[in-house]
Amino acid sequence: MRLRATVAAVSGALALSALVTPSAHATGTPYALDLSFRNAKVNAGRPIVVGVSQQVTVPVAFTIKHGASVDVTADDFRIGAEIYRGSSEEPDNTIFGSQSSTCTETSSTTAVCEGSIDITPGYDLLSNADATTWSAKGLAVALNGVDPDDEDADWSKVGRAVQDQITSNKLQRASRLTADAAPEPVKKGGTVTVTGKLSRANWEDFEYHGYTGQSVQLQFRKKGSDTYTTVKTIKSDSVGNLKTTTTATADGYFRYSFAGTRTTPAVKAAGDYVDVR
Repeated sequence: MRLRATVAAVSGALALSALVTPSAHATGTPYALDLSFRNAKVNAGRPIVVGVSQQVTVPVAFTIKHGASVDVTADDFRIGAEIYRGSSEEPDNTIFGSQSSTCTETSSTTAVCEGSIDITPGYDLLSNADATTWSAKGLAVALNGVDPDDEDADWSKVGRAVQDQITSNKLQRASRLTADAAPEPVKKGGTVTVTGKLSRANWEDFEYHGYTGQSVQLQFRKKGSDTYTTVKTIKSDSVGNLKTTTTATADGYFRYSFAGTRTTPAVKAAGDYVDVR
């Protein structure tokens, strides 16, 4: 029978990370917990996209293998993950989950665990440099009855495991894209002008600004069809604006499509219908 063990909540993974290093007044050194992390995924391996105001919560999943003496069902057993960019020893930024992970035993020495990491613009994100690849670190602590708030606690009774580079993910600045086709209606063979704007989140002033000099495709979908085809490729100007012309041939929808970059996800504008007469 599988047992479900909820990690004791101090204040989520942030408290877990603090537990990895005892206070200066603590005595003893934690022993190495016989536990390893495997098959870790943050946000199911997909890039994490964050805007300028809404908190983003992404799932974290991993399996663990542990020694027979490690009780993952204990009330004071805690486990979770954090993500960071830069070096592991001196990261440029680190983000934790606000909730503790939960593990389900699959055998006497293995378990699958699930948790989450919360990312809040204006709090967790320090600059646009945070739009890069982040590494993930797994942490586990078996307190074995030791009170972590006791500055004189004997930490030689505490087991801990810290495993770096259990997975990695891109963190990206959310993107927006608009399209407006005119005139409406238009005569067949006439000129259709399609304007729009490509913008992305700025994590320094928490506004959306134009994404300049980027290749964007103008696409068309004929009325009654489900498929867009590319008409031409243009580049966004010095403030992210888009503008081009094409010939009206049939009723249908025009949109812009952006393939994305390393720091910014792909995005498609909503199609704008043009009636050709």
